[in-house]
Amino acid sequence: MAGLILYFIAQKFKVYEDPKIDEVEEALPAANCGGCGFAGCRNFAEACVKSDNFDNLFCPVGGNDVMGKLADILGRSVVAKDPQIAVVRCNGTPEFRLRTSDYDGGLSCAMESALYSGHTDCQYGCLGHGDCVDVCNFDAIYIDEKTKLPVVNSENCTACGACVEACPKNIIELRPKGKRDRRIFVSCINQEKGGAAKKACQVACIGCRACEKACRFEAITIENSLAYINADSCKLCRACVAVCPTTAIWELNFPPRKVKPATPKNTPNKTIEKKESVKNNIKEDKKMEVKKVDKLEKTINLTEIVKNNSEVDEQKIDNK
Repeated sequence: MAGLILYFIAQKFKVYEDPKIDEVEEALPAANCGGCGFAGCRNFAEACVKSDNFDNLFCPVGGNDVMGKLADILGRSVVAKDPQIAVVRCNGTPEFRLRTSDYDGGLSCAMESALYSGHTDCQYGCLGHGDCVDVCNFDAIYIDEKTKLPVVNSENCTACGACVEACPKNIIELRPKGKRDRRIFVSCINQEKGGAAKKACQVACIGCRACEKACRFEAITIENSLAYINADSCKLCRACVAVCPTTAIWELNFPPRKVKPATPKNTPNKTIEKKESVKNNIKEDKKMEVKKVDKLEKTINLTEIVKNNSEVDEQKIDNK
């Protein structure tokens, strides 16, 4: 009798689930990383089935291939998106950003950031304790032993955004991966004015606007003394990289630049040598002219002597 009652209660309060949810979940990579904005793959599958379109739904781990499978299952269309990757917007290595204090506490970026601005004069820079590394489920980021900065492995990164959320300094950003894995971005988030920023870190952006003026595509804006490159407008021409006085703008995975041979300029020494050469040529020309005149005068004298001799001979003949 009790079992019968429980059965009726279960049927009364049973929650209906669309069988498509299980089908969609099976097509997902089961990473449960939260990069889609949901707690896990199951929640994402439910949202996909219940929504009318995929406008605000995307699985960064599976990418366009997985979204295409979901579109086939649910009979919908999907627009392909450019792949993204995490980039670290800090280049403050110990060489460029000197340590001014020692942090003696828990080795966590979140903990140090909560206590004070950091162990260098740059309050915006990376703390280097690796909170981003701890939350990555794909072994796509690690701390370089020499630079003490995070390095992203482009082959493993899925752009799930876990490292972005974990960084208390907000120096990690998701940007388009770019054609041939090439991208350009400002590797600095320091918003202090030029002098103070350069004093804190030698490779900081100083807001000089040189990059903004060099860009022909209006892809660069300056706000709070900090340059930012809009990836959608950037054509990867690298003009901004060449003019940046602090090398704050990074270019990744580009071929080496072709160095154009410098056009030789007339130095003062070369100019003097050229003038001396002209003078010497003039002197030589004058000498040749003098020689020609002397030769001509000698020819004239010989002609006159021959003529005089001829006249003398004629007179002798007449006298005879």
